[in-house]
Amino acid sequence: MRVPWFLVLVPLLAPPLASQQRTAERGSSAFQEYQNDNFEEAVRICKAELAANPANLESHVVLCRSLVSLRRYEESREYALAGRNISRYDPRIIEILGEIYYFQGRNNEALQYFQQYVNLAPQGDRINNVYYYMGEVYIRQSRYRRADIALSTAVYYMPRNAEWWSRLAYARENAGETQAALSAYEKALSLNSQLADALRGLERIRADLAGR
Repeated sequence: MRVPWFLVLVPLLAPPLASQQRTAERGSSAFQEYQNDNFEEAVRICKAELAANPANLESHVVLCRSLVSLRRYEESREYALAGRNISRYDPRIIEILGEIYYFQGRNNEALQYFQQYVNLAPQGDRINNVYYYMGEVYIRQSRYRRADIALSTAVYYMPRNAEWWSRLAYARENAGETQAALSAYEKALSLNSQLADALRGLERIRADLAGR
């Protein structure tokens, strides 16, 4: 797959500090619990760590991610903002805030933080998810061409994600890009032939083309 033209403008390397931070984060027992989907235990460990050292940024990161996984968005937001006071430009905290606002339906704030993440960590661990969330926000706002760009980037990073291809197709369909939508729906179904949204979308597109 070709690199989308808009990625050419993105710097190739994330800040070295971000790599160091990720290494420290992944070495923690709380992170291991998070990785194993033991979110409540990760929360317990992180809160104990923060009680001993409130400036522990790694604990803030894992705690916030665990709370998001538990859908405790407002609590996660409070800890994320505290983490941002420790390190204003930490890309992990920035991305977490974007997710929190995304799930709370606060679209403009979500976009603000996702765009900051792209600038701070263009090759960051969460870059694929960030572009996916941006695409979904643009769909919510009926800005379908922008959604097309964001979701095209998401599937560039995750080319085997059938659901994301289907969302890209939906954005293109609503932007009036019928042939491009058809291609994306077909790609989604080539990855998951039972994906209901893609099946319905393909049916709509074919009916539209047959009626012309």
